[in-house]
Amino acid sequence: MTQALYAIGDIHGQLGMLETALARIDADGGRDARVVFLGDYVDRGPDSKGVIDTLVQGQAAGRDWVCLKGNHDRFFEWYVEPDGPRFDPHLLVGYHWFHQAIGGVETIASYDVYIPDRIRKADLAAILRDAVPDTHKAFLRGLNTSHQENGYFFAHAGILPGVPFDQQDEQDLLWIRQEFHADKRDHGAVVVHGHTPVDAVERYPNRINLDTGAGYGRPLSVICIEGDEVVELTAQGRQRVPSRS
Repeated sequence: MTQALYAIGDIHGQLGMLETALARIDADGGRDARVVFLGDYVDRGPDSKGVIDTLVQGQAAGRDWVCLKGNHDRFFEWYVEPDGPRFDPHLLVGYHWFHQAIGGVETIASYDVYIPDRIRKADLAAILRDAVPDTHKAFLRGLNTSHQENGYFFAHAGILPGVPFDQQDEQDLLWIRQEFHADKRDHGAVVVHGHTPVDAVERYPNRINLDTGAGYGRPLSVICIEGDEVVELTAQGRQRVPSRS
């Protein structure tokens, strides 16, 4: 019998939602099972620090947790790296980590760091670097960009269609949208991803989207995969996730 495998979508600083999702996994009998987190632990929500604390502590306690990197996690990682800050070239001109649409202000506030009226980027990065625990920096640096298991391939945003899994570029794994979503071909495994908010978990023959908008105050989704069966863990219990055409 195929062992149960759990996956959790984009968390975005929502510690309470994360705790609820983990409690649902435990209640489902999955405390010792593998859980794949699809990235975007930080930004927008009120407690990015608490989310990372929970993940760091869980891994230290021996939980079988696979934590993948999201584009928002890389914003944070690059800002606090020793030679930082570094900035993501994928962002539109005029956008940056502290833009109101991105959510970095909420992340640094969870570490009790606030942006004064006038400060240089390098000076702010130095203040934040001192405020962020070394365990959190190591967590960000150590995040994988993908995980493959039992006919499923997990990545934050998706894949570039037609490129073998082991040749995927990090930028695509963290950022891709339309080109991946529109492609109906069999990728060789079902791609489980987040990154693009949807109203409810979406399951297609070649992909599953778990980002249901926790960063905007909507629910955080968690699923259990057992072979070809995919169920969502909800307040009402297990709910089968039907496949769309």
